[in-house]
Amino acid sequence: MKLAILFGGASFEHEISIVSAITVKEKLGAFDLSFIFCDQDHTFYRIDPSKMKAVTFSRGEHRKMPRLHMTNGGFEEKGLFGSKKYEMPVLNLIHGGDGEDGTIAAMLDFFGIPFIGPRKEASMLSFDKHYTKWFAESLGVKTLPYEILRKDDKRSVSTPYPFIIKPARLGSSIGVSVVREASELDYALDVAFEFDEVVLVEPFIAGVKEYNLAGFSARGEITYSIVEEPQKAEFLDFEKKYLDFSRSGKVEHAEVGDALVAQLRESFAKIYLPLFQGALIRCDFFEIEGEVYLNEINPIPGSMANYLFDDFGGSIQKLLGALPDKRSIRVQYDYIHSISQAKGK
Repeated sequence: MKLAILFGGASFEHEISIVSAITVKEKLGAFDLSFIFCDQDHTFYRIDPSKMKAVTFSRGEHRKMPRLHMTNGGFEEKGLFGSKKYEMPVLNLIHGGDGEDGTIAAMLDFFGIPFIGPRKEASMLSFDKHYTKWFAESLGVKTLPYEILRKDDKRSVSTPYPFIIKPARLGSSIGVSVVREASELDYALDVAFEFDEVVLVEPFIAGVKEYNLAGFSARGEITYSIVEEPQKAEFLDFEKKYLDFSRSGKVEHAEVGDALVAQLRESFAKIYLPLFQGALIRCDFFEIEGEVYLNEINPIPGSMANYLFDDFGGSIQKLLGALPDKRSIRVQYDYIHSISQAKGK
């Protein structure tokens, strides 16, 4: 089965996307894969599979490879003696801006290219952590209390210490800090505001139980991954997340009871349906006093959360067979014709 991996993009998570694409390549060996790299200047390149190495991009060697352009139904490679069209479904593996903010989703939709990934509406609600809070609340899914600070606001926080500061529109724990006392606040805000003009402030709960659950819907049925309890740390910082994005080995099932698994799945289904149809997502949850709280939605999880599925290749194939159809509109010009006839023109 043919599949194109689209990765790169212009965001702070550009390198993370490269790592994810290299990892997914190794996990989808049974597919006929093509690789399309979006450089930070939004130029598309067709990458030779044998060159799918991190140094290819860090050294700029990708710029010697064929350029591609989006066209109706796929990507086109123009040459001296004509052009070649690549028509196949796309796996959107661009993390952060471009890939998760709805930009690429809108472009793929516009050109009628089938793809695995969040559609533009789902992207907008999951990319911004503030909007994710509203979205979850509207569905009856609990989240931690929070407050919002903007770059020009007075630096006053009412959340009791310790608390965690996060850029509102960024992942991979970039710009995230735990603030334990007032003397640490300004520095933490300076760091976060380097990456976004809006930050989220939440209580930091030491030792809180965390669980990750991924999944997707195909033909009316949600396929769930195993439940993972991520490695214990104060929080997953950028370096740990970076390593996480290159994971390919299977993880152990979390030691949780059936009742908690059912709660996690129920919350996941509320989040997923119907907005995330066509995507494989991962939701990260907290468990506090027997209640499940959504921490965040990963609309394009690191390395597609391959390590959480017993049969990752089979899961991708199953999802490809159930991508949502975009409604096609046929323009008839009946209105203009009726006006022209009425005017005798």
